[in-house]
Order: sequence, then structure tokens, then C-alpha cells
Amino acid sequence: RLKIANVYSTPIRLSNGNRQSNFYLYKGNLMSSNSPIHCGDGFVPLNIAVLTVSDTREEHNDTSGQALVERLQGAGHKLAAKEISKDDVYQLRSIVSQWIARDDIQVILTTGGTGFTARDNTPEALLPLFDKNIEGFGEVFRAISLDEIGTSTVQSRAFGGMANSTVILSVPGSTNACKTAWDKLIVEQLDASHRPCNFVPHLKFT
Repeated sequence: RLKIANVYSTPIRLSNGNRQSNFYLYKGNLMSSNSPIHCGDGFVPLNIAVLTVSDTREEHNDTSGQALVERLQGAGHKLAAKEISKDDVYQLRSIVSQWIARDDIQVILTTGGTGFTARDNTPEALLPLFDKNIEGFGEVFRAISLDEIGTSTVQSRAFGGMANSTVILSVPGSTNACKTAWDKLIVEQLDASHRPCNFVPHLKFT
């Protein structure tokens, strides 16, 4: 078990009759996984899936997906799944909808397919799956990117949303964009200790 900021990343599983209950140690206390997490609480490791959207990349040259994996693991989170998919609306929708339905995935990060070419279909694929849109994610990402790439940031359709208590964040396919998104935006919003608010209290802990 890896202990990070007083939270064990591996849940403690206790048997209760025919029901299985998940527990974890938080600040020295045994807590149910259904217990609410509040903004400002200590760090809680999350299960994160990464999807690279590309017609050309394979695992050996998926620098963008790997940048996200390295950063999420470096922050203390767990990689729950990783895939590369062609930029096809229905393939993307199938993969992400299955991840949304899984109890063990709390966050989905996608990279690629957010531009304006004919093959950039990530928003069209995923927006219909959302229960709520996170309008501020794309707005803040483009504001941050303005300092790095100037007005070209208007051609980024980065976006985010919530579905089944899972947060989905989609960023451009460039490796630098992934690094910027994680380092300057995502890392704080996936940290339960970040104040005044973050997304952790809204995620499923089953």
C-alpha cells in the first residue's frame, strides 16, 4: 500500500454479510468510501483513465498521453486505464461511455481531436454524454494558453464535463498543451486539499 498525505491508495475491503464495503484510512480514521470528501481535505488519490485521440499515434510515440500519465502518477494518482483511439465519433463515445459507467474510474482525461479539421471530433463525440458541462475548464485553459501561443488559442476547443459523478476533461493533442493543462489547471482541481474548491467532492467513491 502506498501512503500519500495520510491516505492509503489501496482501499481496505471488509466483508459485511453478503455485501462488500470499501474503506480507506484518512488522517488516521477508518472511513467508508461513501463518506463525503470536502474541499480543503487532505490529498485523495484518484483513479484516472487517459484516452489519446489520434489517427496516427501508437503507444511508442504517444508523447501526449504519456505526459498525462507521468504527471498523474507523479501527483500520486493511479492510472486506471489507457487507450488510443482513432478520431471516430462512435469509437470515442463507446470507450468513454464504458469508462463513465465503471465504478473504479473517477476521472477521464482525453487528448486530441479538439481542433477544427474534419477529423477533430472529440467534442461532438463526448458532449452528448455529459450530465453537466464545465464551461470554465475550456475558458481557463484558453486564457492560460494565450500566454504561450497567443491568439492561436481560439482554435482550441478544449472542454470538460461531468457524467455519472465522473469528471471528463479534454485537451488538445500537442504534448505541450497536455503539460500546460495538467501543470496549470488540472492538478489543482483534482486535489482535495486545493481551496476554495476542487472537483474531488463531486466524484464517485464506491
